[in-house]
Amino acid sequence: MLMERILSRGNLLAVLKRVKRNKGSHGVDGMPVQNLRSHLMENWDSLKAELFGGTYEPQPVRRVEIPKPDGGVRLLGIPTVTDRFIQQVIAQVLSQMYDPTFSDHSYGFRPNRSAHDAVRKAKGYIQEGKRWVVDMDLEKFFDRVNHDRLMGTLAKRIEDKRLLKLIRKYLKSGVMINGIVTMNEEGTPQGGPLSPLLSNIVLDELEKRGHSLSDTPMTATFM
Repeated sequence: MLMERILSRGNLLAVLKRVKRNKGSHGVDGMPVQNLRSHLMENWDSLKAELFGGTYEPQPVRRVEIPKPDGGVRLLGIPTVTDRFIQQVIAQVLSQMYDPTFSDHSYGFRPNRSAHDAVRKAKGYIQEGKRWVVDMDLEKFFDRVNHDRLMGTLAKRIEDKRLLKLIRKYLKSGVMINGIVTMNEEGTPQGGPLSPLLSNIVLDELEKRGHSLSDTPMTATFM
């Protein structure tokens, strides 16, 4: 079962090193990433039992606003360090399942791929003689992902009901703004390790419609 793979010792240790290396800001509980190892050592038995038993409750994410170069703000949701760790152990295993099946034209938020690769691909289309470009931006995509549709897509390949339940809890965990928690009815907040993978799972249907694509978070179609 997937939860056993996700919570295996090897996966946990690899993710612990990664989370500590990436550092990052604290969540609503204020705990810094430097305290993660000691926190897990003290609480792992009960935390593991809750994860396997389906009773674990993620904490809300902390709202952070990042100014955009062209005006406006990008809304981020920063999970607690513990939830960041749990999301990453999930994402690490699910990425091994899903990433090999994603479109070869997809470059955004994927391992060993970058916007530079997308630009090189686009140059190749130009050299092939394609001249028309359709530039599409899925505005506020992360904020508007439909939870039921996403969970239905995940259930096609994930049979472990414990994992599906935990992912839905992360989608519904809410956002804390000025000490007040607002519940999520849609979207998968940017800022956590799981959101980029979930967004790519939703976008994968669009990627496989047969256009010549060079996709980062925006999609450019060459004709």
